Amino acid sequence: MGDPKAFLNIPRQEAGYRPISERITDYSQVEQTLNTNSRKLQASRCMDCGVPFCHWACPIGNKQPEWQDALYKGKWKKAYEILSSTCDFPEFTGRICPALCEKSCVLKLSCDQPVTIRENEAAIATCAIRAKKAETGEAAFREGYIQVQTPRRNGKSVAVIGAGPAGLVTANQLNQKGYTVTLFDKDEAPGGLLRFGIPNFKLDKNVIDRRMKILAAEGIRFEMGVEVDVHHLPKGFDAYCICTGTPVARDLSIPGRELKGIHFALEMLAQQNRTLEGQTFAKDKLVNAKGKKVLVIGGDTGSDCIGTSVRQGATSVTQIEIMPKPPVGHNPATPWPQWPVVFKTTSSHEEGCTRRWCLASNQFLGKDGKVTGVEVEEVEWTPTADGGRPTMKPTGKKEVIEADLVLLAMGFLKPEQPKFPENVFVAGDADTGASLVVRAMAGGRAAAAKIDDYLTK
Repeated sequence: MGDPKAFLNIPRQEAGYRPISERITDYSQVEQTLNTNSRKLQASRCMDCGVPFCHWACPIGNKQPEWQDALYKGKWKKAYEILSSTCDFPEFTGRICPALCEKSCVLKLSCDQPVTIRENEAAIATCAIRAKKAETGEAAFREGYIQVQTPRRNGKSVAVIGAGPAGLVTANQLNQKGYTVTLFDKDEAPGGLLRFGIPNFKLDKNVIDRRMKILAAEGIRFEMGVEVDVHHLPKGFDAYCICTGTPVARDLSIPGRELKGIHFALEMLAQQNRTLEGQTFAKDKLVNAKGKKVLVIGGDTGSDCIGTSVRQGATSVTQIEIMPKPPVGHNPATPWPQWPVVFKTTSSHEEGCTRRWCLASNQFLGKDGKVTGVEVEEVEWTPTADGGRPTMKPTGKKEVIEADLVLLAMGFLKPEQPKFPENVFVAGDADTGASLVVRAMAGGRAAAAKIDDYLTK
């Protein structure tokens, strides 16, 4: 442990976001970075607790105290080696993970200033994989921390269906063990939710492309634009892993749903990401907020819709949720070290958005076949005696929220999988239902271990 008293003398310092007036004019990443010295000082705040709850909270079991100490001492290579031993793609998680580890940090409990674990992770990954140009393209990497490894093949092959977070981790783990891995995906490029769901202002797609080049150079085969029927898997493989995520979004089946201008959140987000890659869409297929009053129905993914709508030029953005507004600061129902269910404000919310709670949507209103608004009704939530899910009661207080564009961000339905043969495994959201990217990655690791056990028994 480098500095056992650093947490007493060095306050938590976040890198923060680019100014709002600047960042809403483009799709570049909103988060800034600290200089190397400041980042090392932030790492020094890790106390190396006797019981590291950060490790307990992390779905992939990152060894935060160990790599924080290495970072503090300037041992960037060692820090990356420790980090990558549990996390296949820290450059992804360091940018988009909600950092369950930070909420369980002992400094979160003692002084509400947890170690900046996620930002420190991103700094280590960025240092390790920042490419430099050579005559042959991206031929080398700064410091040489990441080099293409060519595993010795064991003669067995695995097909991974779905190139999202779970599929990429599964493929990477099995490839490292010597299996010949082929990744199939219906989309034109790998990444799944990382590429087509998360906006560029949170995760630049060059970060994904950089890693995919490494995976391809290490021997993983990519078959993109291929939709695989899980009932009729491609022949010729010793084992299979289904990592198709949760493709069916939760719908809002109320009167007026057929009106034009009502879309699922991912319709907008995926289209915008593809537009930034140079793809074009017919005017009647565009999901664009320019000059429109936007209503976002739903929570977490809704935040990405807000930021995208603002950048597209929406005249106003309103977000409504059916659940009550979470407590501010502290929620006794979710005490430390649990993930706190409290009021959160994202960078997108800061950019301009009206937020309202306890509103149920009764019907969509329209004119000439186009949506013009939504009739909503206030609801009350009553706790149950057994501590279960509260019961909802309509109040009769109704109003109309005007909207030219409605985005449904209410989550996804858990897929129902058929009964597979013993050589077929399921991982990530395809197995558990919609969850965090980091949990999908953990599922990919677990599935790869099971496949390896199966093929070596």
